[in-house]
Amino acid sequence: MCGIVGYIGHKKAIKVLLDGIKRLEYRGYDSSGIAFIENGTLRCEKAVGKIAELEKKLNGNNFSTHLGIVHTRWATHGAPTMENAHPHVDCYNEIAVVHNGIIENYDYLKSRLEQEGHIFKSETDTEVLAHLIEKYFQDNLEMAVMEALKEVEGTYGIAAISTKDPQKIVAARKGSPLVIGVGDQEYFITSDVSASLEHTRDVVYLDDNEVAILTLNHYETKTMQNILTHKKVEEVLWNIDMIEKGGYEHFMLKEIHEQPHALRNAMRGRIDDISGSVKLGGLISCEKELREAKRIVIVACGTSWHAGLVGEYILEDLARIPVEVEYASEFRYRNPIIEKDTVVIAISQSGETADTLAAMREAKHKGAKLLSICNVVGSTIAREADCGVYLHIGPEIGVASTKAFTAQVAVLYLFTLYMMTLKGRPNLKYSDMVKVIQSIPDKIQTILNKDDEILKIARLYKDSEHALYLGRGYNYPVALEGALKLKEISYIHAEGYPAAEMKHGPIALINKDMPVVFIALKDSVYGKILSNIEEVKSRGGRVIAIATEGDEQIVEKVDHVFYIPKTSDTLTPILSVIPLQLLAYHMAVMRGCDVDKPRNLAKSVTVE
Repeated sequence: MCGIVGYIGHKKAIKVLLDGIKRLEYRGYDSSGIAFIENGTLRCEKAVGKIAELEKKLNGNNFSTHLGIVHTRWATHGAPTMENAHPHVDCYNEIAVVHNGIIENYDYLKSRLEQEGHIFKSETDTEVLAHLIEKYFQDNLEMAVMEALKEVEGTYGIAAISTKDPQKIVAARKGSPLVIGVGDQEYFITSDVSASLEHTRDVVYLDDNEVAILTLNHYETKTMQNILTHKKVEEVLWNIDMIEKGGYEHFMLKEIHEQPHALRNAMRGRIDDISGSVKLGGLISCEKELREAKRIVIVACGTSWHAGLVGEYILEDLARIPVEVEYASEFRYRNPIIEKDTVVIAISQSGETADTLAAMREAKHKGAKLLSICNVVGSTIAREADCGVYLHIGPEIGVASTKAFTAQVAVLYLFTLYMMTLKGRPNLKYSDMVKVIQSIPDKIQTILNKDDEILKIARLYKDSEHALYLGRGYNYPVALEGALKLKEISYIHAEGYPAAEMKHGPIALINKDMPVVFIALKDSVYGKILSNIEEVKSRGGRVIAIATEGDEQIVEKVDHVFYIPKTSDTLTPILSVIPLQLLAYHMAVMRGCDVDKPRNLAKSVTVE
C-alpha cells in the first residue's frame, strides 16, 4: 500500500527521496507529498496523481537540504486531494509526519485535540499524529513521538521531522512495515527495501512497537518505553537490476517471463540429487509438530488464497492430510477452532499482508503451530512464524501477482512431498513426482514461446465487458486466478467458477459477446469438462480452451484452443495459469490500461 521514504545523509535529499519513492510506485497510490527542512524552515509540497506532478511542484529547485521524508498515499480516510495528501503538519508548521496504516481512534483524538485548540485541515486520520506530537513536544522529537503513540489505537508505520529538532528523523511501527537502510554516512527509513537498494543492501527491520532515530552519523532503535534495542544488520539478497524492467515494457510481462528461472530458484537446494528426497531446512524446528499434525489450515488473501486452494488439493490427494483454506480477512472474526494438532500455514508474497498477519496472530493465540510461505526475507509474517519456507524468486513489482502464484504452488507441492516422508507415507511414485516438478520450468518456457497465439486471441476479445472462467478439480483455483488477473488489470468484469456450478446461475449470462475460458485438460474430469463446453456452445457462447498437447478432440468443440504440455494432474495449475496471465496482460495493454499500477489496487495491503 502507501509508500514511505526518509533520508538523512551527505547527499542532497530531494533527488534521493524522489528516486526512492518512484521505486515504490508499484505499491499503488493516488497522491504524493514531500517535507524537508531548508534554512531552518519546514517546506512541504503535495500533489494529486502521479509523482511526476510532485516533481513539477518542486520545479527543479536546487534545494540544499540533506534530510527529508516523502510519501505516496492510497486514500482511506478522505478522498485523494491536496489537503488529504501526506505529509501532515502541526498547527505551527514545525512538525511533519507521513503515515501508513489506520488510526482507529482518530475521531476521539481529533475531537479532544480540537477542544484543546488544535486546528485541522484534512479529513485524514493521520493528521492527529502531527498534532499529538506537537502536544507532547518538550526536548526532543523521539520522546514526543513515543508519548503521542501511547494514545494511538490502530496500525502505523510513521516517519517524522521537526524544525525544533532539525537533525534527525524519527520513525516507528506497529503493524505496518518499516526498514532502516544503513549506508555509508547516510541512513534511510523506508516501507520497502527496494526504495534504498540503489544506495545500500544493508538493512535493519523494525519490529512492532519499536522506534528508530536517524541522525547524520548514527542510528539507534528503542522500545516505546525508551529502552535501547540491539538489532542485527541484514543483507538484502536482491540487487538493483532485479527491480528494473530489463527491456520489458512492463514489470508484469517481465515477471511472467521470469517464471522458469523463478521456479528453479524456488526448488534450488531443496531436492537431494542423490536420494531424490525433498529437504526444507526452514521447517526443521517444526518437524515434531508437523509429524503429529492431524489438520492443516491455510490462511491467505487474493492470489495467495488461490495458491492455497491448489495446495489443499495436493496435500489431501498425496499426503492424505485434511486441509482447510480460509480467507485470512474472515478467519479471525469467526472464532475458529484450533486444536493442539492443528498447523496453520500463512501464505503471502510480501510477508506484510495485514489480514494474513492478523489471522496468524489469532491462530497463535489459540495455540497453533505457525508456518509461513512468503517471498520477502525479513518480512513480518516470516519473522512471526515458528518456521517457514521462502520462495526465493526475487522481487515481484507488478501489482498483479504472477510468478509468486506459480512459486507458491511449487513450494506447496514440495511441502507435500516433505510431509509424505515425515509422516512415513511412502509412495512408489515418489521419485517420479520429484522428477515431474523438476521438469516444470522447461515446460513453462515452451508456453511462453507461444505468446503470439495468446496475443491473437486477446485482440479478438479485448473489447469484452464480461468473461467467465471455468475449471474443475485442480484447475478450479486456476479459473479463479485467471478471472482475478483479467479484472485486476484490464477492468473487464470476470468471474471464476467450478465448471459444474455454471448451471447454478452463471449460465444465464452466456451469450455471443461473453467469452468463456475453459481449463479443459486431459485429466480425470476431462469428460465432464467437455459436457460443460457443450452446454456453453449450445447457448451461443464463445469458448477459449486451455488444452493438453495432442488433444484433437477438443478442436471441434471450441472457438479457440491453446495447448500446454502434459504433466501430472497435481502440477497442471502451474502450467495452465501461464496463458491466462498472458491473456490478461495483452488485453489490458490493448485497452490502454496501466498494467503495473492498476487503479485502486496496492501491491502490499497493509491495512485491514
